[in-house]
Amino acid sequence: MSAAELFDDLGLGYERAFGHLPEQLAAIDWLTDRLGAGARVLDVGSGTGRPVADRLTRAGFAVTGIDVSRTMVELARSQVPGARFEQCGVHDFDAPAGGFDAVCAFFPLLVMGRAEVSAALRRMAGWLAPGGYLVTATVPADVEDVEIEWMGRRVRVSSFSAEEYVRQIREECGLDVLHHAVSVFQPDDEQAGPEDHLFCYARRAKELPGG
Repeated sequence: MSAAELFDDLGLGYERAFGHLPEQLAAIDWLTDRLGAGARVLDVGSGTGRPVADRLTRAGFAVTGIDVSRTMVELARSQVPGARFEQCGVHDFDAPAGGFDAVCAFFPLLVMGRAEVSAALRRMAGWLAPGGYLVTATVPADVEDVEIEWMGRRVRVSSFSAEEYVRQIREECGLDVLHHAVSVFQPDDEQAGPEDHLFCYARRAKELPGG
């Protein structure tokens, strides 16, 4: 299944399974504490809009969400009317360099190849304003184009080890890594087993080279 097909099929089932992830809620709170009123935030892979776009919008930020799934975008528009949502992938989204004060990307890069994951990380880093934050999460694993069963669906996934993922954010994206940690989460779904999750918080330098 493609990412769009997968999440069209999952719909609100994804929110029920993953909407209460403690490390994700902590990451949103961490980001909220560091952004000023009206900050521009991009939520990549925004899903149903909950909890990420919803909590960020309630905190007073200008939130844009993008997702490849039409079902997810429709749900997000209904559930979080204060944010703006587009049906769009991270590689197709047209955003100005430095156009966002923060970018969130919680697990949107798994259903693509490794080269696409690396390119997506670089694109998201480029959308950050000086001093902006990139807050991401993934399932760390040294795999490429491996077929797995997840929440009762067959899907092909790629990822990097935790060490390589953090290295790319630091060295390939040029960001300062402020925090990274691996935790284990059991989704609220009988067809999904426990998952390792890597959360990484990073920041673009306030003064850019040559600036």
